[in-house]
Amino acid sequence: MADDSEFLSRLISFGLSEKEAQVYLHLLKYGPKPPTLLAKSLKTYREDVYRTLTVLIDKGMVNPSLDSPTVYAAVDLGIALETAFKKHETELREMEMKKLELQELSRQQRFSQSDEFATYKILKNVKDVMTMSITLLNSSEGEFLACVNEVASVIADLFGINEAGKAFVDRGGKIRCITDISYSHIELVQRQLDIGYDIRHFSQYSGIMFLVFDRKNSISGINVDVRRMSLDEPVSALWSDDSTYANYLVSTFELLWEQAVPAAQRIEELLKQGTLDI
Repeated sequence: MADDSEFLSRLISFGLSEKEAQVYLHLLKYGPKPPTLLAKSLKTYREDVYRTLTVLIDKGMVNPSLDSPTVYAAVDLGIALETAFKKHETELREMEMKKLELQELSRQQRFSQSDEFATYKILKNVKDVMTMSITLLNSSEGEFLACVNEVASVIADLFGINEAGKAFVDRGGKIRCITDISYSHIELVQRQLDIGYDIRHFSQYSGIMFLVFDRKNSISGINVDVRRMSLDEPVSALWSDDSTYANYLVSTFELLWEQAVPAAQRIEELLKQGTLDI
């Protein structure tokens, strides 16, 4: 009985229903039978057995006799499983073709993407922000905008944003960044400029910090008072794929960009000031 249960379970996992597996196993064990005797042996209705036999014939697992009354015999297990396997392969190929056809029709129709179902998520620590930022930057194709303070720039450099930024620039992306450049910040900013960042200085910027990826996804700071350079440091930031909100942040960025000073100019001023101080 235990062996029967295991065998039935394997047949079901191969794509048969429970009733189909029971009928096929019974015919396999006890030989050809007419529907009436099958129904009696399996303690079910004859009509139910007829329906099940019809499905099994279609699956190539049962053959009817040409005699009258008709008896039904199980096809050899190896042959039956191979037939079922090939049928699955055919179905998968057909599904793949239909998928390609639907994708092509979708491109031809140019279905519009609704902003009604935008997604929002709270990022709760530095690790969440860095992971999401790198993921979005790796999938971006056009432009990455960043409006951050000096501390956020240092954290981004420590935890891999600049490596992802370099790869983004190398594949043709454009990065613009607004930050508050101090004397201690010069070396980092210079590395970013060498990568290909376009950076401007906004003195003592105290507004919201945010990142925008291809004008679609955004990460904006809610509470980013970072005191330790640690991935576990708690912060509160909002990620969203709401393109309307992303474009609002882009508009804010462009206003700040017009008021900001090119990084090279700011660095020159700081270096001169440093020389005077000495």
